[in-house]
Amino acid sequence: MPDVFDEVHRRCRDGEPVALATVVATWHSAPQPPGAAMVVAADGTVVGSVSGGCVEADLYERARRVLDTGQPELCRYGISDDDAYTVGLTCGGILDVFVGRVDAGALPALDAVAAARRGGQPAAIVTCVAADDGTSPGAGPTDTARRLGRRLVLTGQRTVGSLGDDRLDAAARADALGLLAAGRSGPLRYGYHGQRRGDGISLFVTAYATPPRMIVFGAIDFAAAVTRIGAFLGYRVTVCDARPVFATARRFPEADEVVVQWPHRYLRTELAADRLDERTVVCVLTHDPKFDVPLLELALRHPLAYVGAMGSRRTHDERHKLLSEAGLSSEQLARLASPIGLDLGGRTPEETAVSVAAQIVAARWGGTGRPLAALDGPIHQPG
Repeated sequence: MPDVFDEVHRRCRDGEPVALATVVATWHSAPQPPGAAMVVAADGTVVGSVSGGCVEADLYERARRVLDTGQPELCRYGISDDDAYTVGLTCGGILDVFVGRVDAGALPALDAVAAARRGGQPAAIVTCVAADDGTSPGAGPTDTARRLGRRLVLTGQRTVGSLGDDRLDAAARADALGLLAAGRSGPLRYGYHGQRRGDGISLFVTAYATPPRMIVFGAIDFAAAVTRIGAFLGYRVTVCDARPVFATARRFPEADEVVVQWPHRYLRTELAADRLDERTVVCVLTHDPKFDVPLLELALRHPLAYVGAMGSRRTHDERHKLLSEAGLSSEQLARLASPIGLDLGGRTPEETAVSVAAQIVAARWGGTGRPLAALDGPIHQPG
């Protein structure tokens, strides 16, 4: 839902109901992760995707039905279906998709999330996507129908909505805050009154965490290209350089901010203010020892997602020697991606940026960087 939230909010604000289809569980080589979403509006407009095209046609018809009836549906698609090549996933994966109607009644929840996003604050929507048939302890005969599609929204210290039971709300809030802190969407399972026993109610948490950060040090032409692709990948991008003549917003229009400061001092300030986390990506493009060494020494001592540095192999060897002399361990030095990027044979700043981005994506998801044609097994790794 993160990619389609604005569309859902806008249409509901204008009084137009929509059907929202959200991936709530995946197995094997599913093409999209949990949280991927597609919106179908009353006028037939489609925004977003749940499978990259494998099941969208069938899901569109289900969404139209949900729009008409108001009754949510939980459907499973996968290679195990008899009609796998018609409405299933020919890639071999399996996914569960929850389809629910969202209308003006959801506006308080949507407004709360929109306000949090504008303020750069994390938020989460917890939705009931499945309920047992009423045979679970504490479940009445109408519980299944009345629970499906109910939402609980968390924004900071504020809670909007309810899942239908105070104890369930409390349990879901505690666990959803944990998912939100990790920036991860995912399922939760409880009894009808919040018991952690694994049956009764299935919930899905859609997390709207603040965007991960990319900090590009060195205001050079290659930095402009890395900034553009970083923004494209969804990072909040900062460009930092100590030279004011180069570090200007005009040279880096895609950057969220351009900072004139010595690189290691800026990084130390951001770390001390707790504005960086394990999703943060650092790209050091200065290839100047007086900037690089103190900066990399600091970056490699913290659990950042990726630290890469540009330079020739001779530069790398000298930098490695200086960092070792500064007291970095072999494990810390092994985290340095230097020379930065994958071997794509690129030469231009744009081609180099693709190389850097490919290495960042591979580091995030555990990819090998090898051609898929040379590998066996699932294309999409779990995670």
